[in-house]
Amino acid sequence: MLVNTARERFGPIHVALCHIGMVIPKPLLEYKVEEWDETMAVNVRTAFLLGSAASRSMLEDGIKGQLIFTTSWVADVPWPDIGPYNASKAAMKQLMRSFARELADKGIRSNAVAPGIVSVGLAKQQWDTDPIYRARAQKAIPLGVMQPLDSVADAFLFLCSTAADYMTGTVLLVDGGCSLYPMDDA
Repeated sequence: MLVNTARERFGPIHVALCHIGMVIPKPLLEYKVEEWDETMAVNVRTAFLLGSAASRSMLEDGIKGQLIFTTSWVADVPWPDIGPYNASKAAMKQLMRSFARELADKGIRSNAVAPGIVSVGLAKQQWDTDPIYRARAQKAIPLGVMQPLDSVADAFLFLCSTAADYMTGTVLLVDGGCSLYPMDDA
């Protein structure tokens, strides 16, 4: 419905941004199965549904378009106390790569942006209110500051530009270096 409404209002879909997400911060062993299911439904199922609908629309309209997913550096370097989120972002990475593999010959590219610890939303709230989180996050960001939102937007703009026309199945890691260090001692 969302894709059809967008097509009716704006015309053919050329780029679909698949970047909804949620996180429930607590130790993995404290998660209820319902919380796991909710995290997977919001983070992975929604991306699948939007990516599928947008791809079908592009195929129907003869558009050589692109899907762009938002994954995270934690898909490869798990952050403590958000296990289901880590897993959902790893699943999203493989979902994006699956779209890329299956749709490249049809002219539809699929890529992802993997931000670091961005200075908005829950990360910013925890930074401002939880000294343990702030100390861990400060240690995890080699560039020394929370990621500005504009740096994430710039990564999306790059993927939407002609400079990225030969990219598919790629994760553009824009994390301030967070993925450089294991979190074992953080």
